[in-house]
Amino acid sequence: MKATTEGTVHVWTLDRVAQTARNQFGHTVSLRPFMGVYGMPPAEPGVHSTVPPRRTGGNIDCKELIVGSTLYLPIEVEGGLFSTGDGHAVQGDGEISVTAIECPVDRVDLTFDLLDDMPLTMPVAQTPVGWLALGFDKDLDEAAALAVEGMLGVMKRMYGLERMDALALASLVVDLRVTQMVNEVRGVHAVLPHGAIK
Repeated sequence: MKATTEGTVHVWTLDRVAQTARNQFGHTVSLRPFMGVYGMPPAEPGVHSTVPPRRTGGNIDCKELIVGSTLYLPIEVEGGLFSTGDGHAVQGDGEISVTAIECPVDRVDLTFDLLDDMPLTMPVAQTPVGWLALGFDKDLDEAAALAVEGMLGVMKRMYGLERMDALALASLVVDLRVTQMVNEVRGVHAVLPHGAIK
């Protein structure tokens, strides 16, 4: 596998058994595979680029969406088709140099349900580390605000909290992480770890 950044090429050899990758310089990193793209079509008519993530998902590139995660996406098009792809062997939060160790994925097992009782404006996920709420915008501050609003909605559903009470608790237990700084928009995910509120 190759990972290229502005003329610098690292060639990685993947070891599936050890779940590591080693480059030509002898650097070894642990693998944490995930799919970069999970998405539904947006309501706007026309052809849509697969590069930027949006409120209905797409090129999310969130490394927390691993095996055992449940992703909730807004559905804006009746009968719209789900897409996945863009396999990553490993990537850091932010995808700071527009690269990861991209890799082929032989098989992805997904289960689908339609929920009528979970209104969303942005993607939300339950992952092995906790609940995530994602926000995407050209402006990083706005992406963070969207992620926070999504998390306040999660906290209201989970704990019956009103907005200001949820915000007060979120300031103590929710982490904001930069999902990506690339792909035409900025992404932030708010993380509420499992067991943070009892």
